Amino acid sequence: MVSKVPTTERREHSLLHYGNVGYSNGELRRPDMRNLELAIEAHGICKSFGTTRALDNVDLEADSGRVLALLGPNGSGKTTLVRILATLLRADAGSAQVLGHDVTDDAAGVRSVIGLSGQFAAIDDLLTGRENLVMVGELYHLSPGEARTRAAGLLSQFALTEAADRRTHTYSGGMRRRLDLAASLVARPAVLVLDEPTTGLDPGTRLDMWVAIEALVEDGTTVLLTTQYPEDADRLADRIVVLDRGKIIARGTTDELKSQVGGAIVELSLPDPTEVDRAVAALASVGTVLEADRERGWVSIPAPDGLETLRAVMGHIERSGVHVEDIGVRRPSLDDVFLALTGYRPALSNGSSAKLST
Repeated sequence: MVSKVPTTERREHSLLHYGNVGYSNGELRRPDMRNLELAIEAHGICKSFGTTRALDNVDLEADSGRVLALLGPNGSGKTTLVRILATLLRADAGSAQVLGHDVTDDAAGVRSVIGLSGQFAAIDDLLTGRENLVMVGELYHLSPGEARTRAAGLLSQFALTEAADRRTHTYSGGMRRRLDLAASLVARPAVLVLDEPTTGLDPGTRLDMWVAIEALVEDGTTVLLTTQYPEDADRLADRIVVLDRGKIIARGTTDELKSQVGGAIVELSLPDPTEVDRAVAALASVGTVLEADRERGWVSIPAPDGLETLRAVMGHIERSGVHVEDIGVRRPSLDDVFLALTGYRPALSNGSSAKLST
């Protein structure tokens, strides 16, 4: 097997592919979670980098066998939090446990029950896809035959069989992400941590990733997911925690979070984006504008009274002389929640996001 000196990302990944993981007859043993209501508990987590407060007194609970999504813009502290929970970073204050293992006092215990897929695929480019997975299996003390069997099954599960014996430097971005996720599953971890798993993926590959994650949860895996894409959280999460500037600013189910925005949204599309400010001024007496997009010519405003709010909006816009191309009422989405809570437009397909001002 050809190898090379691992990068920092690969070293971190290797830390989680090592530990006292038990196996019998070629089958890795998962811890018994039947009597555990919470897979992850964190209390008062604080972390600073110099003068930057990355996490500020964060409390977190993840139910066993469920998906908890950490939703927030870039720089909100999501990755810092999961690195602490994965024992890759030490908190300045607070405590956390994963399946009863303390992340500080029992780091080896934590590593033995979790899998991690980070923001960047932690795979060796000089190895083939199969060799990468076999290597991870051997780090878990599987015999060579057992490691090869496990690798073959995961390559099939993630539609990588045809590319299994190609060196991974030839893989597309989506293939690398799937292989990285497969590597995090070699030990059948009870808790899977996914840090921005769909960033940079095309729509088809992103859907494939959603389906793969849903299948893992059906099999009993607990998933902690970080994302800047509200649609990821909407599709996958049982509960959502919204982070911004190192603090938790909201938490709940999708429906609970959407209810904070209101029962409906009135959305206006203007043919002339330069008239957005006039539209915002005209609607000041109706309510607080949720979104004013001066590039796309969109304006949206909560409609707690539904059609009555729509009629009020139409009246004020007509009197202002602003030309409207389209207007309608729709239910709020997690994008609206994200925008209302953080002031950021949800991440675009290239992973960027923008702070909005109205």
